[in-house]
Amino acid sequence: MNTMILNIMLLLILLPGLAWAADTGGFPADYREVETDPEVGEGIRKYAEDGQGGPQRNFGVQPIHDNQLFATFKADRFEHQWREDDARVFLWDVKGWIGTDFNKLYLKSEGEVRFDGTNEVEEASVDLLYSRTVSTFWDLQLGLRHDFEPRPTRTFAALGLMGLAPYWFEVDATAYLSEDGDLLALVEAEYELMLTQRLVLIPRLEAGLSLQDVPEYDQGQGITDLTLGARLLYQIRREFAPYVGLTWKRQLGETANRIENSGGDIESSGLVVGVRFWF
Repeated sequence: MNTMILNIMLLLILLPGLAWAADTGGFPADYREVETDPEVGEGIRKYAEDGQGGPQRNFGVQPIHDNQLFATFKADRFEHQWREDDARVFLWDVKGWIGTDFNKLYLKSEGEVRFDGTNEVEEASVDLLYSRTVSTFWDLQLGLRHDFEPRPTRTFAALGLMGLAPYWFEVDATAYLSEDGDLLALVEAEYELMLTQRLVLIPRLEAGLSLQDVPEYDQGQGITDLTLGARLLYQIRREFAPYVGLTWKRQLGETANRIENSGGDIESSGLVVGVRFWF
């Protein structure tokens, strides 16, 4: 008996609401139908019209901005190095790109200038690359590279892969074919270790490879050089971080033999002070 009474009371409470829902279709009084693009039932798209005048009824459509054009510039290394034997070097490693999430045009440049009274540019190169996203975190890059220094100048066709490897290693591996048929490769890898929200330690590895002897550049077949370094950054802002660090470079194999025979140094280390910035 008590159960029946409770059921009757519950029905009396819900009855006005059920009547309102039947009368209005279950929508608020100020609800109105609007025409949306795409229509309900059409295939999912990656964008929706701005300011369409009402609620979006096709919930498969999300306002994703991957078709917009973006641009950025970043100086990964912009530093002064104090090497052994009182050698002082300024090094730059910068890149900029413009494009969408999937297609970009990259412009990269690396080089070194010695501060020994002559301010001689020892190395200087520029890469112009088309970059296409081929999978999550990975871009395939194709283009040209020109070495202004050392002399004689050279131009290469470039094919590379850049992205984020497992365990958050940033990798940039590129093969270069020169106008003379010389095939070279360069592999760079670094890892950002967050010590605090602002203090970041970045170990770095760089290795060169040559598939044949190139006597005019003192390059031998095999692994030509190895560079190891570590830089400690303090992020004043995410876009601006001064740093200090250490670097070590060693020529290897036949390349080391050629440089030693010509009276050059095959190993160097030093202290670096610089700034990483982007905008």
